[in-house]
Amino acid sequence: MNAPFRAPPLTTREVAAELDRFVALRRHFHQNPELSTKERQTAGRIAELLVEWGYEVETGIGGEGVVASLRNGAGQRAIGIRADFDALPIAEATGLPYASRSAGVMHACGHDGHTTILLAAARALALRKSFDGTLRLIFQPAEEISAGARAMIRDGLFERFPVDGIFGLHNWPGVPEGVFGFVDGPAMAAVDKAVITVAGKGGHGAAPHETVDPVLAAAHLVTALQSLVSRNIDPLDAAVVTVGSIHGGTASNVIPDSVELQATIRSFTPEVRALLAERLPALAQAQAAAFGAKADVDYRLGMPAVVNHAAETRFAREAALSTFGAAGVIEHLRPRSASEDFAYFLEQRPGAFLFIGAGEGPPLHSPRYDFNDALIAPGATYWTRLAERFLA
Repeated sequence: MNAPFRAPPLTTREVAAELDRFVALRRHFHQNPELSTKERQTAGRIAELLVEWGYEVETGIGGEGVVASLRNGAGQRAIGIRADFDALPIAEATGLPYASRSAGVMHACGHDGHTTILLAAARALALRKSFDGTLRLIFQPAEEISAGARAMIRDGLFERFPVDGIFGLHNWPGVPEGVFGFVDGPAMAAVDKAVITVAGKGGHGAAPHETVDPVLAAAHLVTALQSLVSRNIDPLDAAVVTVGSIHGGTASNVIPDSVELQATIRSFTPEVRALLAERLPALAQAQAAAFGAKADVDYRLGMPAVVNHAAETRFAREAALSTFGAAGVIEHLRPRSASEDFAYFLEQRPGAFLFIGAGEGPPLHSPRYDFNDALIAPGATYWTRLAERFLA
């Protein structure tokens, strides 16, 4: 068996010289997490460092968003690179010496690492000054609640800080450590939600014939919903329908009046998304009617899919290949069925969202997850090289 790939030695001495500092900074962020829309201290520390390094810094964009700009030379092009920095309402269970100090809040998705990677790159780019144009470093709040990107856009992000291309990354457990993965086209799923209320007629559990049992109807509906993907979606497309919550009744001998189900629906293309939005309510209503019950469906559209632009994805892939070689790149990574509000940025400007392997370990959103600090060096090196190539 081949040994797992590890990123080659650093190619930017500026990152290497201060790596210990950035590992300590990442662990500081991890120890002091802040929930979405409440990231004031984190945003303040980000802005403080960027000002110290010579960036023009604007804060309070779309809430706690921070944008740092650095111009060099006479070039007219501008690149945007984004990192997110909010935490999750999860109680940490890592037992680490730098574990969260905030009860019930932790960085369980690696946003502390994403921000540190971009800050390390910001420092290197400011010291090297090996580009011709404008850097726009975008530090985004409230990604976990799908609000930050839209809020920054509404606050005039791209009008106030124009860019010719925008790029972002996410660490991914299970992908070999330090390997960069690229996806052409749809890279992460659109996510929608359905709240289904199955209404029947309650009564005594000993006399079910006198009732319209919503529990029975709901149980059959859970099974029927699995046919949405297997019998409605082209097998060459992808979609997910998961019922993650079902509630009804309070006692074993009482048939309730209603049962509530909640489902997450994920897809990668507008056509599949529209088909599921049409078929799920129709199926729920028909299935409930078969038992004499009624189904009310509250279908809520959420985030769109993250759809990478062809030219920018090709450029980003080539930058990784030239920096780390073929062994450090998965040129065609499979799409992820999770979602990301970077999707909204890609609806506004051309760009690409890529992945960096975190190696083996607990998955994202686990109370035992911790960002792999070994990714700071290759991640910062990559952003540095990408920006310098874009603004060559």
